Amino acid sequence: MFVDEIASSKAFYARVFAPEVVWEDAVSSVLRFGGLLINLLDVSQAPPLVEPLPVGKSSAGARVLLTIRVRDVDQVCTTLREIGVDLLNGPVDRPWGRRTASFADPSGHVWEIAQVIERV
Repeated sequence: MFVDEIASSKAFYARVFAPEVVWEDAVSSVLRFGGLLINLLDVSQAPPLVEPLPVGKSSAGARVLLTIRVRDVDQVCTTLREIGVDLLNGPVDRPWGRRTASFADPSGHVWEIAQVIERV
């Protein structure tokens, strides 16, 4: 994930997710989420990794939604608010049988928390 400011992104992910840090240096941080590794990489380092495609600007708007299933969206939202995370939306019951809420990291990557509910 290309981030605009690596220090604030590292702090956000440590505060919100408390993942295992597999590797980090001045421009990156590799985080373990169970069997998934996410690399936070300063956007200045991204061009050689994606050429010939351009690196998109975070100001262009949301381009990804990463979803984490939780048992209780409302409880997780309370915890997120307590640690200073602003929600983009939710909690809201969706017609496809999920209760969801979303928030963004400092570079605008959107995370959704979702719990399974009975369809209305």
